[in-house]
Amino acid sequence: MTDWSTAICETNGINIHYTRTGGGKPPLILLHGLTANGACWTALAHTLFGEYDVIMPDARGHGKSSVPDYGYRYEDHANDVVCLIKALRLPPPILIGHSMGGMTAAVVASRNPKLLRGLILADPTFLSPKVQREVCDSDVSDQHRRILNLSLDEVVAEGRAKHPNRSSETLELFAKARLQTSMGAFDVLTPPNPDYRQLVSTIDVPSLLIFGDKGVVSSAVAVELQRCNPKFQIEQIRDAGHGVHLDQPELFAAVVKSFLRSISTEIDL
Repeated sequence: MTDWSTAICETNGINIHYTRTGGGKPPLILLHGLTANGACWTALAHTLFGEYDVIMPDARGHGKSSVPDYGYRYEDHANDVVCLIKALRLPPPILIGHSMGGMTAAVVASRNPKLLRGLILADPTFLSPKVQREVCDSDVSDQHRRILNLSLDEVVAEGRAKHPNRSSETLELFAKARLQTSMGAFDVLTPPNPDYRQLVSTIDVPSLLIFGDKGVVSSAVAVELQRCNPKFQIEQIRDAGHGVHLDQPELFAAVVKSFLRSISTEIDL
């Protein structure tokens, strides 16, 4: 990672911090979920930077990006991504988004089809209105407030207890990211979310949905989305939960690489 760079991009009146592998290759932007940050994609970036210019931004309210008093809706996150693409003068990139980052990527793709080359959604927050309300009314923000009062070692220990199979490096990256997540960032959980069925039906770039068998997106929802948009590919990874890219990192990377190759082949043809 020593050759990778970090920088700040001014977008929508705030600063977005990002890490970039560079090298003049096709751009690939990785969007993280709530309580994570760009650095949490490090493992996947290591498998992709040989062929891609991988850009890993910290969403507003996360990592080293600005913490505005308001503006944490999905539309705000999507506008930040669009402004980042334009400010860096990127050729059409491929977006990969997990959870919150997945919904953000879907909003970008739906509303700015000519801006992107492709889209990969990793168990995005495609929730029914009922579940959105349940999540918002849960103690998830109170739990985060409690965690902000813990030390890094304590947060790592809690992460290890929940995910004993994850590496120490991964646990530390996510613990640091958690401690850098503002309380304001949790405003993204306030309903209503964008209508994911409508978003998917209007996406017109090569797209792939990757989901586990124990995550947010169910097989039934995945099939329904494919009916909404026959161009929308789906791939389920077994023995994986919401953190599908963490539970099965090698399988996830293999699926991603296969899809990226298929996009390159289509363009070459």
